[in-house]
Amino acid sequence: MNHELRSERKLLILLAAVQFTHVLDFVIMMPLGPQFIRVFSISPREFGLLVSSYQFSASIFGLLGALFLDRYARKPALLVLYFGFIVGTFICAIAPTYGVLMAARILAGAFGGVLGALVFSIIGDRIPESRRGAATGTVMSAFSVASVVGVPIGLFLANALEWHAPFFFISLIALLVLYAGFKWLPKMSENIKPSPAKFKFATQFKEIGKVLSYRNHWRAFGLTMTLMFGGFSLIPFISPFMVFNVGVEESELPYIYLCGGLFTFFTSRYFGVLSDRFGKRKVFITIAALSIFPILMLTHLPRLPLGWALAATTFFMILFSGRFVPAMSMITSSVDNRHRASFMSMNSSMQQMAAALASFMAGLIVERASSGMLINYDVVGWIATAFTLWAILLAAKLKYGERVSKLPNPPVHESSV
Repeated sequence: MNHELRSERKLLILLAAVQFTHVLDFVIMMPLGPQFIRVFSISPREFGLLVSSYQFSASIFGLLGALFLDRYARKPALLVLYFGFIVGTFICAIAPTYGVLMAARILAGAFGGVLGALVFSIIGDRIPESRRGAATGTVMSAFSVASVVGVPIGLFLANALEWHAPFFFISLIALLVLYAGFKWLPKMSENIKPSPAKFKFATQFKEIGKVLSYRNHWRAFGLTMTLMFGGFSLIPFISPFMVFNVGVEESELPYIYLCGGLFTFFTSRYFGVLSDRFGKRKVFITIAALSIFPILMLTHLPRLPLGWALAATTFFMILFSGRFVPAMSMITSSVDNRHRASFMSMNSSMQQMAAALASFMAGLIVERASSGMLINYDVVGWIATAFTLWAILLAAKLKYGERVSKLPNPPVHESSV
């Protein structure tokens, strides 16, 4: 048992490292928002499109990945996707213009979106249900580490050099993780059938049809999408709002991500342990309901001293990241392992599409006044609140864990929603 736990721990560390670089590549865009707006002379709408381009690409290629992922062993699939992600990130580092940067974000998203789905598929395959909540929290703590370590270092490099520097930093770290994965990841080929049939698009689309025919899967997809709308309509504009409205200096932005990430580093795993102990659904509903308060507080902030601004953003980050831990554990456990990679790829696709639409929608709503301040961010806060309440309703009906094995076959005969 000790050997099994050590193997799990080693696997989770590698998956968390992959997730760290993947998450950092995405989240570094948000605090760099004020620089992008200034350097490229773009509007909030164009910045929202720059952020959402990564997610739109991840969504489209996530759907394509659902056709192939379950046919390949997890290790080579993970390494190939991760290498493609590194290439896209490196092109971001050398991008000379807004247009080239947009194209590079699309390329990085094409690999990064599928990569995220594969990470959680591996957790579902290799980690027992009894420890899956804690394992999910461990890997999702990569968001916190990215905020505590990655974003402040990235912003320091951007302020000391220029905005290209953080992407060089991410590319270098990712190359080291790629080498470690090649050397130390186990084979992970349990999902491969002994005599796989020749690939046919018709057969693969039929498999996708099976996944889509479960109403319970649609509840899981809906939970993912409402959570993303409830968060990523806000996140891309936190840094611009703090700088232009609350009065935070650009040089002070690293403190926001340092404080928020430092707290969520500890709370993410704690929420995972609570999910295993008291039930994933109960913990999720509690955290999601509580998250409404920092959502509304954050989006209605006046000009404040830095300390109060840090308190508001940290409170938001703790509960925003915290509600994803039990939610992702529920979602990962809502599908049979035969279809898990295809399901998770599709779920990742819908997750990225929802995040892209949320960022793009917020970019249409938020405007910059002649005074330089952003307006209508409070409207986005109310929209995020509505989606959070919707997510709670979906979570209350989602079947997961042992209840999934009891779903009728064929799935179309499942009882009403």
